[in-house]
Amino acid sequence: MDHFQYKNGALFAEDVALSEIAKEVGTPFYVYSQATLERHYEVFAEAVKDIDATICFAVKANSNIAVIKTLADLGAGADVVSVGELKRALKAGVPADRIVYSGVGKSRSELEFAVQTGIRQINVESEEELELLSEVAAAHDVRMPIVLRVNPDVDAKTHAKISTGKSDNKFGIDWTRAVEVYQRASNMAGVAPKGLACHIGSQLTDLEPFRAAFRRMKEMVGELRGLGLDVSRVDLGGGLGIPYDERETPLPIEYGKLVVEELGDLNVEFEFEPGRMIAGNAGLLVSEVIYVKKAPSKTFAIIDSAMNDLMRPSLYDAYHAIVPLVEAEHVDDMQSYDIVGPICETGDTFAKDRQLTRLESGDLIAFRTSGAYGATMSNTYNSRALIPEVMVKGDKFAVIRRRIEIEEQMDMESLPDWQS
Repeated sequence: MDHFQYKNGALFAEDVALSEIAKEVGTPFYVYSQATLERHYEVFAEAVKDIDATICFAVKANSNIAVIKTLADLGAGADVVSVGELKRALKAGVPADRIVYSGVGKSRSELEFAVQTGIRQINVESEEELELLSEVAAAHDVRMPIVLRVNPDVDAKTHAKISTGKSDNKFGIDWTRAVEVYQRASNMAGVAPKGLACHIGSQLTDLEPFRAAFRRMKEMVGELRGLGLDVSRVDLGGGLGIPYDERETPLPIEYGKLVVEELGDLNVEFEFEPGRMIAGNAGLLVSEVIYVKKAPSKTFAIIDSAMNDLMRPSLYDAYHAIVPLVEAEHVDDMQSYDIVGPICETGDTFAKDRQLTRLESGDLIAFRTSGAYGATMSNTYNSRALIPEVMVKGDKFAVIRRRIEIEEQMDMESLPDWQS
């Protein structure tokens, strides 16, 4: 459930008409519902309330500091994958001891910053990283809490570009070596092993891959404890899918029951890293139709959003429901459109042969379920602006990232001496 509903034929975000935001801010723009963010966090927290759980929002899903603060105010921690995300989480008010640092390519300077900041833990993804982290932490006279991210070789049955738990993915330490590496880590000067982590992919719509991964994790916890080693934390990552279309996806309560069923007797503190599940349905991308272009075999609706604003359709062939900001009076007046942007790439296509109510130049449309991996993946290809982000709470709204135009982008560039 979200808080984007039609009222008297107009699409609202909570109690604000999206057309009013469009008039003041201009299109395109992202808009987030604070009430939806809060509700989705609370639904997930309720689903895991029967176990000792730390919920760390995956900042990569939506890194706006207002979004992070909304969740931090509810008690959320943060899962970060770069120093930039770590700095965002801290600025948004997430306590350092509730921040988990993941990612396969942490540099020496990034590890030093994390160690000095005193975050909760680093999720180590390779033996090479383990060695460097121990060296860095020992130099600061610290034993850094870590968990080993295990690659359990489980097929998440999701898109190939968002699968992370198979043996041929770059993430984690192969499960067949994890126990040996954990033993080694327990004797290193700069690290304090606390447990294991796994994350098998994103947008999972079936619970069975989770079950397979959980069982493999449980076996390894038992083996480590059998060797007399401490295991007090298990990080289960994120990945729970959300409904981009009409297909049903597992509910958080069902996921929570599965965790308890498979791992509830481990006597550990669990960590979860939901991102899409919290932010996805909490955001829309609002755009204006520039032209309706009729070709011999197609009708194109050319809009002012482009693949640089919302990359998912171009990158993953991802589906987003597209709806008008004003409900059509006659819903049977449908037409097939290819929804495309103005960028000089054929891949700048949001939908093909999509049945929509009749569109005209100047109409406003919204892409649903755009709150995750939307603005956070945007860029300035074709020297386009970075578009605004807007937060709504009740009958109020605020711009939480202004439009960053080409003039400001060019100010970051300079000519070499021989050209100036």
